Amino acid sequence: MKFKDNQNEISMRNRNLGAIGISICLLFACEENDTLPVQSSGSDLRFAELARTWDEGIPLGNATVGSLVWQRDSVLRLSLDRTDLWDLRPSDSISGPNNRFAWVYEQVQKGDYLPVQKKFDWPYDANPAPSKIPGAAIELPLNLGKVKSVELFLQNALCEVTWENGARLKTFVHASEPVGWFLFENLPDTVSPVIVAPRYADPETAKDNNSHAGSALQRLGYKQGKIHTEKGLATYHQEGWNDFSYDVSVRWEQHGKTLRGAWSLTSSLSADRAETETTEALERGIEADYRAHQAYWTNYWAQSSISLPDSVLQKQYDNEMYKFGSASREDSYPISLQAVWTADNGLLPPWKGDYHHDLNTQLSYWPAYTGNHLSEGLGFLNTLWSQRDVYKQYTKQYFETDGMNVPGVCTLTGVPMGGWIQYSMSPTVGAWLAQHFYLHWKYSADRTFLEERAYPFLKEVAVYLEQFSKVDAKGVRRLPLSSSPEIFDNSIQAWFKDLTNFDLALMRFAFGAASELAGELGLAEEAAHWQTVGSQLPEFDLDADGALTFAKGFSYDQSHRHFSHALAIHPLGLIDWSQGEKEQAIIKATLKKLHDYGPDYWCGYSYSWYGNMCARAFDGEEAARALRTFAECFCLSNTFHANGDQTKSGKSRFTYRPFTLEGNFAFAAGVQEMLLQSHTGVIRVFPAIPSAWQEASFENLRAQGAFLVSATMKEGQVSELRIRAEQGGRLRLMLPASLVHAVKDGASLNGELFETDMQKGEEIVFTK
Repeated sequence: MKFKDNQNEISMRNRNLGAIGISICLLFACEENDTLPVQSSGSDLRFAELARTWDEGIPLGNATVGSLVWQRDSVLRLSLDRTDLWDLRPSDSISGPNNRFAWVYEQVQKGDYLPVQKKFDWPYDANPAPSKIPGAAIELPLNLGKVKSVELFLQNALCEVTWENGARLKTFVHASEPVGWFLFENLPDTVSPVIVAPRYADPETAKDNNSHAGSALQRLGYKQGKIHTEKGLATYHQEGWNDFSYDVSVRWEQHGKTLRGAWSLTSSLSADRAETETTEALERGIEADYRAHQAYWTNYWAQSSISLPDSVLQKQYDNEMYKFGSASREDSYPISLQAVWTADNGLLPPWKGDYHHDLNTQLSYWPAYTGNHLSEGLGFLNTLWSQRDVYKQYTKQYFETDGMNVPGVCTLTGVPMGGWIQYSMSPTVGAWLAQHFYLHWKYSADRTFLEERAYPFLKEVAVYLEQFSKVDAKGVRRLPLSSSPEIFDNSIQAWFKDLTNFDLALMRFAFGAASELAGELGLAEEAAHWQTVGSQLPEFDLDADGALTFAKGFSYDQSHRHFSHALAIHPLGLIDWSQGEKEQAIIKATLKKLHDYGPDYWCGYSYSWYGNMCARAFDGEEAARALRTFAECFCLSNTFHANGDQTKSGKSRFTYRPFTLEGNFAFAAGVQEMLLQSHTGVIRVFPAIPSAWQEASFENLRAQGAFLVSATMKEGQVSELRIRAEQGGRLRLMLPASLVHAVKDGASLNGELFETDMQKGEEIVFTK
């Protein structure tokens, strides 16, 4: 065991895929004569032809703008998108005197739920807006013959298409500017890019019966925007609802057989202006922009990496982390259902491309923590924080309390959109979102964040939950009505009179975390108060087999996509394997029910979530199996999660293909759970890997307490373990048996539990 100051000595190790930590010098030395040099990895996407549908296109993005590279008919197409392209017209039906939970409660008590459905549920499907809207597309009218290869270079976030005649395209979305670039080489003819606008005024109704897509775009009622073209420039201006508008600009120049150009897509909600952006891009030049782009991605990949003996999981993981880097930034809006890849098919995106907080946004940010991408995760938290006034207004109006809850389905600006209100206006949404503030504190050990963000957000949620819930005659705290996503869909039966395990878990978490964080800040009176409130909650309900139920009298007796009843196991960790035999029995019984009733009505994200839970139960075999099923059966060729079983091999009765991202990112988190766990305050390396995995490693995964952990396994034994304290503090480590001998005299070792205090920047290295 070696202790050392790590500030200047730690060096980046070689990564198996070469995807992480490659210096810019090395990167650009790979192809010295190439204008835009690239570095291949084993996880790159490679195809012999361009995709023929938008949802299988090559994804590029920077969390503000994005593009998909594919072929429509015989034409190369770049589908353009931007996160703040939204029709924000209000959901008028939600307003009015009956916009109160108390009215909903009255209707449920009367057994007359149809008025509630008409007010809150039906308009979501009947009205085209509010909704995310698409941007535009760029088409290149080229006759280049047969495509030779299509490749997405993950390390460089660049797509390359080559043709058999020698022509080549390289295209990327700038990592930090609202600009995309394209470079054609060896073109046989002069070509001018063409902007293709969405069909907002198309009299023909587009159809897509397999994607859960929304209405055709013409239902938005927009007047078709204008496209203007001149030499080297094309622009498009589109007016939307009210005073919203957006613009597309494409500038290009062709010299001989080389065509280079830049595009930008901007909205009236930002200060960016498309024509200015493309003018400045051409002034900087594609080489300069690519260097800046590479600097970002080199740093991104250097944050962490893994090496697995399972090629399916390895490739899928690297592609998920690539998409995460393409969809989230510290200063971006959060990841919506499709992020920067809105449907390009003449229709509104599946589920309006909105913000679903009944699992979708939450699962999307799971890999930010152990994956050591806290900065990217801040895009989510910063938006939630900035929209607190909107949430408080919603809480005061609908729940008639102080404090704060959050709409479960909302617009870009946090305004509720309605839908199945048991979930879209659930009483406990805010608590699940508050967990992400809690997790950021636990993984960053940033006391400023704790004091200024984490506890204040949690406290507002706890204040609301205390006021909204009531203590009955037996001293038990309950909600007026309870629900469990998405059990019984939007029927009156979806309201339970007894507290569901879903709502109970979130309330237990909220009050418990509020008490913990108040105590950490020295607010003893507040900590004691939240502890007292939490102690009034009932115990989790179990069925005769000892498994978690949906609610009292409602066992898990059917296959269902949403594991809402098991939230206490994962991600909340209120029932954990480390707590002893009683809790282990609950976990085993709950997972057995999920397994035995089968995946008939699971979505892809269900497999990802199940893989996470199996990893928490230290079942590496089952975790790997579930995650492999997700990758092989529920993803399109470009790795997008398509919800249904695309192989139609019986992995689910859902065989449709609506594209959403939460399953992708929950998959990445599941792999991380197999390699590193720290949610109990004790670090465990390789806690849930299959017995067949004899060789594996990871670099700079993050543990709670702000410890960066790297480990290598060879021949089935951990041969090296390195831990660096980013902030300093008490390290508690379950030391692998192969490394126990490395502990020197004077260190604290209780069985396999190693404990020591570490200074900021200090590193400990264990070697076999």
